Amino acid sequence: MTSQRNPWLALFALVVGFFMILLDMTIVAVANPAIMTELHADISSVIWVTSAYLLTYAVPLLVTGRLGDRFGPKNMYLIGLALFTAASLWCGLSGTIGMLIAARAVQGLGAALMTPQTMAVITRTFPPDRRGAAMGLWGGVAGLATLVGPILGGVLVDNLGWEWIFIVNVPFGIIAFGLAVWLVPALPTTSHKFDLVGVLLSGIGMTALVFGIQEGNTQDWSPRIWLLIAFGVAMLIVFVINQARNKGEPLVPLSLFKDRNFALSNLAIAVMGAAVTALMVPSYFYLQAVREMSPTISALVFAPMAIITGVTAPFIGRISDKLPPRLLPTIGFALFAGSVFAFGALMTPGSNIVWFLVAAGVAGLANACIWAPLAAVATHNLPVAQAGAGAGIYNTMRQVGAVLGSAAISALISARMAANHLPDIPVAEGGGGSLPPHIVDEFSTSLAQSMLLPAGVLIVGVVASSLFVSHQRAGTKKPELADTAA
Repeated sequence: MTSQRNPWLALFALVVGFFMILLDMTIVAVANPAIMTELHADISSVIWVTSAYLLTYAVPLLVTGRLGDRFGPKNMYLIGLALFTAASLWCGLSGTIGMLIAARAVQGLGAALMTPQTMAVITRTFPPDRRGAAMGLWGGVAGLATLVGPILGGVLVDNLGWEWIFIVNVPFGIIAFGLAVWLVPALPTTSHKFDLVGVLLSGIGMTALVFGIQEGNTQDWSPRIWLLIAFGVAMLIVFVINQARNKGEPLVPLSLFKDRNFALSNLAIAVMGAAVTALMVPSYFYLQAVREMSPTISALVFAPMAIITGVTAPFIGRISDKLPPRLLPTIGFALFAGSVFAFGALMTPGSNIVWFLVAAGVAGLANACIWAPLAAVATHNLPVAQAGAGAGIYNTMRQVGAVLGSAAISALISARMAANHLPDIPVAEGGGGSLPPHIVDEFSTSLAQSMLLPAGVLIVGVVASSLFVSHQRAGTKKPELADTAA
């Protein structure tokens, strides 16, 4: 029995779960001081509460996207959502820092199973000339979740305790599971041969690379860290060679990169992941350590960014289908770069916070011009049978960019503080605290100088987006809306 389903209902069901998993990438930052106190942990252990999630989220994405092609995106999404929801409860009930880190690792694996399926379902149920509008909702949720996380986290920690940033996922996860069972179609699967060698090479390479980058700053970029990163890069090079020589069905079909827009979109989304992560670290240090704001108040400074992204992204997604592919992303990256330069210029002890709110609003509009149109460009020419593989590649690039951005900004802040003759200042991520008056100016200057990194990286996004080519007019493909009854 088959029936026609409204793809918008399926998309709505999917983005509920997608919002949760992206929220958990940023919501923990403001809870770190409370977790340290209540679980009697040191700063290195608490950092791994976030690092474990990012590691198990980023590493499997290439594989989990392909699993969606083989076993069905709906099935893999539901398995991932169940795992994520159960792990969220485990996180909230954790009584030791080790147990919390383990639960976060399982939570990241659940997120990795879910994420590529959301893009794959959009690619397979919306025709290319309507995909921008669908990606508008998807991109709006992606941009909004990463910005709302610190605000929601601050409110929950201040009023209920750190456990609730995880426990709150449980009822939403149950609702999202029910919606997905009801509304998401069971799309036809493709009988793939699974590339076990590719899985092994990519898993080892990604683990070594991401783990090395995450631990680099903590271990002062020791020779052991550089060897680990070099090993990861070498394994990924071997992986690419293996994929090029694979005459069967490789894990990553390199033929996808022959599409210029797909290749450039992957570069641009890596830039976006790096820039958003790198922007937030010095910004929160400035607002909390220099301006002495609470976690909640400092997060609210970025509220205009979250609100404007969420409100305008669906509208911009709809109009992006009618515009040249390069137009909106190029404008978005240019506006975002300008707003980050403005943040850096405003990072003085006495600047007017109103101008921060204005810059945050511009950044929100910029985000709306990037997330949805970029995803629509990336998926426009994807073959239906490789939708999961393409989505896995795209999301892997975003996550690797985020890890690189986090490591690079931490190293740069430390370097600028050393250059400005500042001592090591124990400012916990997400924590407030007053600075000695005689170093406030130098501290602000160091943070302002570090903002040149995300601003400069975004210029790469401007160049990549400006090189997009117009889509060729072809017959509209009929989307896969058939729902296979259980």
